Amino acid sequence: MTYNCTIEQEGDMFIVQFPDMPNIQTYGNTHEEALAMAQEALEGCLESDISRGLSIPPPAYKEGYSVPVANHIALSLRLRELRGEQSQTDIARRLGLSYQSYQRLENPRKANPTVKTLERIARVYGRELTISM
Repeated sequence: MTYNCTIEQEGDMFIVQFPDMPNIQTYGNTHEEALAMAQEALEGCLESDISRGLSIPPPAYKEGYSVPVANHIALSLRLRELRGEQSQTDIARRLGLSYQSYQRLENPRKANPTVKTLERIARVYGRELTISM
């Protein structure tokens, strides 16, 4: 999963903005530093917003520079997307997990699922688990 950002030079700084995430803005002294700061700011904001249960806009902006999202954050977002309007309690029951255990899966600061848990999640949602390296 990636979000794209814009980078514009203003004086001796490079300003980064994410059109899909208007609450994120950062900068760097070089273009490379600005991209590194962009990833840090994006992941920090996503982790915080997910933890607080806020709605996260899907990546839509395709111009600019692609910034990858860490796998643990992407997994949390994907689980929320797959769950849709179903409650965490309902999904936990279908997975044979406690509500608290499932809740941790959707929190990137706490999630650390095993492959077996990911396989069960894939079955519940009628999906195939694919792992790419």
